[in-house]
Amino acid sequence: MEYFIYDDMIKLKVYLDKPENTDKCPLCLIFHGFTGYSEEYHLKEISKAMNEVGVATLRVDLYGHGQSEGEFRNHTLFKWISNALCAFDHAKSLDFVTEIYISGHSQGGLLAMLVAPMVRESVKFLIPLSPAIIIPRGAKEGNLLGTPFDPDNVPCELHTWNRNSLGSNYIRVAQTIDTDQAIKAFKGRVLIIHGDDDGAVPISDSRDAASKYADCRLVAIEGDDHCYGHHLDKVKEAVKEGILEYQGRA
Repeated sequence: MEYFIYDDMIKLKVYLDKPENTDKCPLCLIFHGFTGYSEEYHLKEISKAMNEVGVATLRVDLYGHGQSEGEFRNHTLFKWISNALCAFDHAKSLDFVTEIYISGHSQGGLLAMLVAPMVRESVKFLIPLSPAIIIPRGAKEGNLLGTPFDPDNVPCELHTWNRNSLGSNYIRVAQTIDTDQAIKAFKGRVLIIHGDDDGAVPISDSRDAASKYADCRLVAIEGDDHCYGHHLDKVKEAVKEGILEYQGRA
């Protein structure tokens, strides 16, 4: 099922998928990455994997991406956090939902890490997929996803590796993000999945994050890239096993 929800006046496209023959079940929010969208193959397959173990999913096109409103160049992590909290509130309002998990890929994985402690009274399971912790670090150091700039004199516009244009507020916001603080504030179960041949987001960031969480397991997918182009089946199995273990069904 696909439809729109609203974050204030901004329309956000969402995709709701439920397990078959299930009246009540958990739901996992799934957030795409930078330049991504909810209908990407790897996200749809991960959603199916969750459905197979009895978890509904709500995939969200975030501000400036997919079929949601907003211009890409004007998106920031603050706007995405607002979108994510709006999606969380919507998920809470669904009468079939028993509990909520949060997941996301790349920048969406970073987003999931930032949002989980904000709603920690309700969310006990977090699944970052190749989380782009490199983004706030790069914004502070002056290299955003391979594009150098002066972090003390933020340019009005920045062109990323694929020639997408970003406004200066994207960088200014990213410079304020404290990933370590978000990690420290979340005490629930965490499952991080990351390809060990990821050329876009280093797995070393996920290893470091896993060591800092109170209750975290890192699954490294051997020989896989950022979007799991080689071993998506192993990613799906890791997701399913992690959910079953969390639920005490493994």
